[in-house]
Amino acid sequence: MSITDTQRNSDTVKRILNVVRGKQDLDTYQNLHWEGTYHEYLDIVVRTPKSSRSAFQRLYDMILAHGHDEYIDLKKKITHYRFFDDPIDDGKDAVYGLDISLMKLVNAFKSAAHRYGTEKRVILLHGPVGSSKSTIARLLKKGLEHYSKTAEGALYSYQWVDDNGNVTKCPMHEEPLHIIPLEMRGETERIINEHNKTDIEYIAIEGDLCPVCRHEYNKYMKKYNGDWESVIKHIQVFRLLLSEKDRVGIGTFQPKDEKNQDSTELTGDINFRKIAEYGSDSDPRAFNFDGELNIANRGIVEFIEILKLDVAFLYDLLGASQEHKIKPKKFAQTDIDEVIIGHTNEPEYKKLQNNEFMEALRDRTVKIDIPYITKLSHEIKIYQKDYNPKKVRGKHIAPHTLEMAAMWAVLTRLEEPNKPNLTQVQKLKLYDGKSIPGFAEDNIKELRKSAKREGMDGISPRYIQDKISNCLVNDKLGSSINPFMVLKELEGGLKHHSLINNEEQRKRYRELLNVVKQEYEDIVKNEVQRAISADEEALKRLCANYIDNIKAYTQNERVKNKYTGEYEAPDERLMRSIEEKIEIPESRKDDFRREIMNYIGALAVDGKTFDYKTNERLNKALELKLFEDQKDSIKLTSLVSNVIDKETQEKIDIVKSRLINNYGYDEVSATDVLQYVASIFARGDIKSQK
Repeated sequence: MSITDTQRNSDTVKRILNVVRGKQDLDTYQNLHWEGTYHEYLDIVVRTPKSSRSAFQRLYDMILAHGHDEYIDLKKKITHYRFFDDPIDDGKDAVYGLDISLMKLVNAFKSAAHRYGTEKRVILLHGPVGSSKSTIARLLKKGLEHYSKTAEGALYSYQWVDDNGNVTKCPMHEEPLHIIPLEMRGETERIINEHNKTDIEYIAIEGDLCPVCRHEYNKYMKKYNGDWESVIKHIQVFRLLLSEKDRVGIGTFQPKDEKNQDSTELTGDINFRKIAEYGSDSDPRAFNFDGELNIANRGIVEFIEILKLDVAFLYDLLGASQEHKIKPKKFAQTDIDEVIIGHTNEPEYKKLQNNEFMEALRDRTVKIDIPYITKLSHEIKIYQKDYNPKKVRGKHIAPHTLEMAAMWAVLTRLEEPNKPNLTQVQKLKLYDGKSIPGFAEDNIKELRKSAKREGMDGISPRYIQDKISNCLVNDKLGSSINPFMVLKELEGGLKHHSLINNEEQRKRYRELLNVVKQEYEDIVKNEVQRAISADEEALKRLCANYIDNIKAYTQNERVKNKYTGEYEAPDERLMRSIEEKIEIPESRKDDFRREIMNYIGALAVDGKTFDYKTNERLNKALELKLFEDQKDSIKLTSLVSNVIDKETQEKIDIVKSRLINNYGYDEVSATDVLQYVASIFARGDIKSQK
């Protein structure tokens, strides 16, 4: 290695060290790792009672801490909790389009925080595969972990320190107020809560010492002849930081092979090495209180595919949820304070419903349905999060590629409209907030109410993501992928889709792919039309000509021909050729023309100048008219034959540059879409000749 390379590497190392050094915050570290006496902790509790909140109170406060927004959807007030946008991880686990389901979930947490009964239930997220159930659980765990590191979310636990400085940590990192004897708790609670105004702020000292702490407590009580104040001198309180990786306050349990799994994974097991040291397997010091329900105390435990658990495990959940107690082997029931959240798919939930022996568990669950998204704009956001220029490099994703994949996914989840004059695509657009003549908000509410299982069946976002990924890594597809490539991949995968149960369903999904292709054809035709007619000066000239003619028409005047200087009758053919583009019937032409003139007059009164862009219908009519006039001069259909003269090529290049600059295409996808639209027009020319 040369001296220059050695120096460069040394400089790079220094830069890295400077970055780390600059980011260090020793004050924050010391605050997060605070240690103090029991008296100091009591002072903290008196000043900030929230330090001693229950797990549900803390979880609910954590969600509210990120704020919320309210909006009206179909005359119903909806609350959007910003926490589910994943502000902690810059939107990595953001959940879209499920505000109603998330409102129900947060309401369950709120009820539990009030101690209205939900705190004694297992929260069960139920829905089809890939509907964000595990993402929501992951968000809650990540949120609590982050919240415990903030001043607002601070919580504390303790450890025992003997005269020689030996430390015995509470294995279940329980609340230090548990040290207060039962007979003194009522008065203590009254003192702590005297300034708390609502029951959601109420701090209750619930639960008793774990077996290890009870052993230590009794040892020191015996040593000091019941002098409690001498006992608490052996207690060192510390700031508790919840962490899934460190297994502190956040647990995750996943079903495994029944032969390799037993209930000790939930409630801990005997430490055989320490039995020789302590002489008994019922000595708490010879037991590992490290089951998922133990370590999740003070926080949250997630049960992945909860209903796939063996029945013996589900029995453990009954006491854990209802009584907030678990039964470690060889020990009395032990108190816990944690949120138990599980998730399951529909087949497992149906088994639970049909199993009369599991009635007790059904009675102890609060089911929250987490369906698939049924709003197109929200579904698109899922794929934009994963497939964007920051993440996808070296491949260009043509405009509408993600949109068409999302459209197909949503269509598979919608039930057939119960109104004969409404197509499935129109229903999708209504759900997405688009307006369609003849359908008001009440009609949309009726559509939603009549579709009981909408969003509980259909294609999962995971399937769409897999197929988009296949296209991106397929070198044969070149440097740009377009909607047809992805739609072809989606169709090909239907043959082997494990969740499609019958050929009829597969056929329906293929038909919906054709519906999406037709929708895409309409979109790109319109886009190319707009690119061709995007000549600003030509549009202005056409608009001025039209306005001159309708002004003369409405005022019974003649129009001066700028070429001959002669005054002529208004050009009816020109006016109608523009108006017909937006389907203004002959019988309504006078009304439309007067409407435009009145609009111009009203602007003039306010001292404003008329701009055709401010009138959406007129703007569209002018663009379509200009496209029709320029289509033949550009000779777009010549792209199909590949015989293009220089002048035509120059005009096509201008249109292509507009597609690139204004619509997000690259060179390859712009060429592809122009050739595709050219083939559509060529087919149209052939049909018209026939």
